[in-house]
Order: sequence, then structure tokens, then C-alpha cells
Amino acid sequence: MFSRFINKLGTTLYVQIWENRIRVVDVDSNKVFDEQPLLQFNTLKNGKMDVVAFGNQAYVDAVNPFSHPRALLADFFIAELLLKQIMQKLSGKKFTISAPVVIVHPMEKTEGGLTMIEIRALREMALGAGARDVAVYQGENTLAVSTIVFKDIAQQEVKAAAASSPM
Repeated sequence: MFSRFINKLGTTLYVQIWENRIRVVDVDSNKVFDEQPLLQFNTLKNGKMDVVAFGNQAYVDAVNPFSHPRALLADFFIAELLLKQIMQKLSGKKFTISAPVVIVHPMEKTEGGLTMIEIRALREMALGAGARDVAVYQGENTLAVSTIVFKDIAQQEVKAAAASSPM
């Protein structure tokens, strides 16, 4: 019962990813982050990364985790850290009582559909960034934020995976 209450407090984030742009919309509050997918960081002595800047604020030795000639996701760990920073910025706090559900929508480099490996990588990226649940949407058209229902998108993903499965 307590977990149902906590889940109702969570929000839904719609994440659209291009090679040179990331757009994250908080469906409930309509807050939007729409900038370049860049992360500037320093590596500490213990190997951890200290984020200096992200988005349009990152310009010195900034890394774009979505820039690769063949795939949209080029650097999993940097992408995860970037999405975590964006999620914290949209929430306005470092700690929230409930993690959001996230819809990840790759906007390019999807010719022929995504492989199961790409879908899993996008899902794991969002979960590692702090999502409670993730659905990967593979449509050409942008979803209308006012009509997004996470459960519907997640069911579409399951049906699409079942249809493409060789079994």
C-alpha cells in the first residue's frame, strides 16, 4: 500500500534524444529541458566524475554521449550521468521521495528499428539515472505531452517486442 502511495507521487518524464539535442519534458509540471547533450566533468582521484556543467553550459572539453556514426548511444556512462543531472534540474532538488517513470524516445538513427541491445541500453541508462520504470518508444512522431500515459506506452513496447521476437 505504501509503495502505491509513493508511486502516485512520482512524475512522468518524456525524453527525446537526437545526436545534438536532448529534450526532457516533465509531463506533470510541463517543465522542459531542451539543450545540447553535453557534459563537462573532472575525474577525481578516486575515479569518480565531478560534473562541472551540462547542456548548453558545458563548453570546455565537453563530451556528447550521443555522437557516434552508427548508433545513437555512444557513451553509456556519460549519457546516464547527463540524464541524472537533467532529472535533478527538472525536479529542483537533489532528493525526491519517488523516482519518475521515463519514456525514452530516440529521434534519429533508428532506421530498421532498434535492436534489443539498443533498447536495453536506453532502458538501463534511464534506470541508472534514477528512473523507477522505463519504456522505450519507437515511433517516428513526437508524442503529444498532454496525451502521454506511461502504462499505454509501456504496453505498446511489450507488444512490439513480442511481435519482433523470433519465438
